[in-house]
Amino acid sequence: MRILHTSDWHLGQHFMGKSRQAEHQALIDWLLLQVDAHAVDAVLIAGDIFDTGAPPSYARELYSQLVVRLHGAGVALLLLGGNHDSVATLGESRALLACLNSTVVAAVDDAAHQVVVLPLRGGTGDKGEAGCVVCAVPFIRPRDVLQSQAGQSAEEKQQSLQAAIQAYYQAVHDAGRARQAELETVLGRTVPLIATGHLTTVGASSNESVREIYVGSLDAFPTAAFPAVDYLALGHIHKPQKVGGLEHIRYSGSPIPLGFDEARQQKEVLLVDLGAQGLTAITPLVVPRFQPLVSVSGNLLELADAIRAAALEGCAEQSVWLEVTVAQDDYLADLPARIDALTQGLPVEVLRLRRQRGNAAASITGELSETLDELSPMDVFARRLAQEELAPELHVALDQRYRAVVTSLTEAQA
Repeated sequence: MRILHTSDWHLGQHFMGKSRQAEHQALIDWLLLQVDAHAVDAVLIAGDIFDTGAPPSYARELYSQLVVRLHGAGVALLLLGGNHDSVATLGESRALLACLNSTVVAAVDDAAHQVVVLPLRGGTGDKGEAGCVVCAVPFIRPRDVLQSQAGQSAEEKQQSLQAAIQAYYQAVHDAGRARQAELETVLGRTVPLIATGHLTTVGASSNESVREIYVGSLDAFPTAAFPAVDYLALGHIHKPQKVGGLEHIRYSGSPIPLGFDEARQQKEVLLVDLGAQGLTAITPLVVPRFQPLVSVSGNLLELADAIRAAALEGCAEQSVWLEVTVAQDDYLADLPARIDALTQGLPVEVLRLRRQRGNAAASITGELSETLDELSPMDVFARRLAQEELAPELHVALDQRYRAVVTSLTEAQA
């Protein structure tokens, strides 16, 4: 049995005024090629399929396209709800998708209902073609597994939640073991048992693109609290990684960078091979970068070289999306115009301009001896604006609006 494990697609993400539609379309096209090239039996998406609970229509179209194309290839699809996903949105097409060899597990249910049998390629059921049994656990909300009690301290609430999640995993695991035993009796062979999850675990390395919603107040779930399975497919953390050094507990990470902090990450999906003896191999497949995303920093002199280097990743048909962080020169009032001059004629687009606040604060602190009488209204506004992280066009617009206001007031007093 070969499973392709991925997670955190965030279909419909609106990224600093930019749509990711073209990237997600390219991802689906690439994924279908890998499914054929590597003889994948089933695809598993471990949560955060959509970026919001009410995804735009094009995101729903991409979702439907993925289901239909995998069905046409004879490949099963298992979709788990994440903290970004709406239970209602995922659940509305659940019955229809079941006819297309796709199983949707949007929310916590009775333990027996969380057990899914994934078939080998071309199969549509349990009879003879069963490839593995999945304890299909989606994102767990506290209300799903726990009733709050009055008078508990924060630590007691966290301990109660952890115990409730652990008990739920164990209940689903027990149901999975029972289903595994039934299939072994029918098939005369051992069917691997795996599990899923969408949460933060102890030892996982996160980043700023991960929304800080774990499981209620539970910051991280201990890996030792998971039941024993052949493979544990996790989602929520966007950086691909083993957990606690354990080969069989993996985050696949997001297939595209969802923030500039992920720009340097090598994105991947995981080919997971399972047999009668359990896990036999895990092979990362590197996902191509469909949209260049680069973060550069430094003073203006350093940035000139860095921006030219970043531009080499772009072309006339596709510009590089840039995050520019200015150090040392961050106090300059005309910084957006200077950055704009550095990018002229290059296949780059600045999506975020940041001022290194530490230096800006130091510059202002060093001028505390000045009085307002020594500063013009323009100076005061420029120094205040320098403390904000704004898009270049907004920075310019605010500066122009303020200058127009000051000019009109000056003319009125003349």
